[in-house]
Amino acid sequence: MLLRPAPDYESLREGFRWDIPERFNMGVAVCDRFGSREFERPAILELAGEGVRTVTYGQLRRDSNRLAHALARQGIAPGDRVAVLLPQTAAVVVAHAAAYKLGAIALPLAGLFGAEALAYRLADSGARAAITDAAGAERLAALRGRLPELRLVVSLDGPAEGTLGHDALVADADPDFAPRDTGADDPALMIYTSGTTGTAKGALHAHRVLPGHMPGFLMMHDFPPKGGDVMWTPSDWAWAGGLLNVVMPSLWLGVPVVAWGNTRFTAEGAFALIERMGVTNCFLPPTALRMLRSVENPRTRYDLSRLRNVASAGEALGPETFAWAERALGLTIGEAYGQTECNLVLASCRAAGVARAGSTGRPVPGHAVAVLRPDGSEAGVDEPGEIAVKAPDPVMFLRYWNRPEDTERKFRDGWLLTGDTARRDADGYVHFVGRDDDLITSAAYRIGPTEIEDGLLRHPAVALAAAVGKPDALRTEIVKAFVVLREGFSPSEDLAQEILAFGRSVLSAHEAPREIAFRESLPMTTTGKIIRRALRDEGAV
Repeated sequence: MLLRPAPDYESLREGFRWDIPERFNMGVAVCDRFGSREFERPAILELAGEGVRTVTYGQLRRDSNRLAHALARQGIAPGDRVAVLLPQTAAVVVAHAAAYKLGAIALPLAGLFGAEALAYRLADSGARAAITDAAGAERLAALRGRLPELRLVVSLDGPAEGTLGHDALVADADPDFAPRDTGADDPALMIYTSGTTGTAKGALHAHRVLPGHMPGFLMMHDFPPKGGDVMWTPSDWAWAGGLLNVVMPSLWLGVPVVAWGNTRFTAEGAFALIERMGVTNCFLPPTALRMLRSVENPRTRYDLSRLRNVASAGEALGPETFAWAERALGLTIGEAYGQTECNLVLASCRAAGVARAGSTGRPVPGHAVAVLRPDGSEAGVDEPGEIAVKAPDPVMFLRYWNRPEDTERKFRDGWLLTGDTARRDADGYVHFVGRDDDLITSAAYRIGPTEIEDGLLRHPAVALAAAVGKPDALRTEIVKAFVVLREGFSPSEDLAQEILAFGRSVLSAHEAPREIAFRESLPMTTTGKIIRRALRDEGAV
């Protein structure tokens, strides 16, 4: 189940075999493995102002057991959905572990969700309980009339109207709890898709999703633990990237995780945190990495000596940001690929010699990944096709919640179809092109947005870029780019023409944008992915 370090990709694959136990519980794995014997081992390092609160494995075990007892007394039963609406804190892990130990299904919700997004997910899932804080309880109170199945709301900050206070609820609860004897295939976790291409769907995962993530986690993070490791991600722990690419696997291995509830990501703040906490391993979405490029000479301004690995996933990174990281940080990005339904199936790994600019890596040992044509045959070298994952697979979701037809459409001839377009080169590296819905059709060319965006990032004025297709009578679509400028630059027609000319100089003729629009920011999901659909709607006029 654990992937052992190896000097090359072939050795990685040859030495790996799945060994997932028949009975497995994620709550026990992340809290009790160390918490039952190494009580004082650090698990979560919470930043609060200038202070740091260390939460130990013993505390996680005790607190999750007490919460599991309290939830059971309130009528929460196996199979019930328990929503978790909290910023990055140890309480997130406690709530998840309590749900898993009960045999319930954890439902992570991002704090950045608006009222409609929250109401939809809570109603669609039929959530029976929610663990939150005062801010979350206030938001939920306004929605309770639309959520008849939500019978219990617990706030860490104390009671309010219609809300029970956490401390009073667990005050007399036993710190020991007999976890439900769950099977590896029993439902445990439901994460809603990010909704970049339509209505969000609840992807239901089993307890096996955690051991299933371990090979990809180890590859992208350069085989932790290595002694003194400290893990951090700015990604919301409600997202598969934050929860399953960082938090849960780290805790299972005994690697402490930094929790920073600050929802506003800045490049300076990120570097300062890495220095302050002695972070060794980061998981940073591509958008965050692109923002870090605004800091000149980061290694001379910050002590990054302990930082040994940066991993990234969520969108294609692009060769420009890959090269920047090597120059500015002295690190090779451990890029990876997956989606909510089937995560971390492709990865890069510097230690195993699996890294190539512009590629998201190679299939992680244990996962069969192919690039398929529409007829189901395998695409040729450098031929675009759809990324597909062979079923069954330990990281593969069980089903979409209450959507059997959507679940059925997700599979064809034993393959899970991702809806993402890529090409495989002659050496087996997979190069992400884009979501099918994000591809631009121009004068018979099918163009992925990533290469365009990466090219525009090379212009000194461009901080972020997004490329979409705009309807055109002659070419079907033309490429239109939306650009966020770096500090010190202001929008102008002259600058727009300069960036367009730059695009023509660095991109192929059919890829170069024909229109530029400046924006203060780009629309993004809570997972840091650009919502190009919204930009297409805007660019169509």
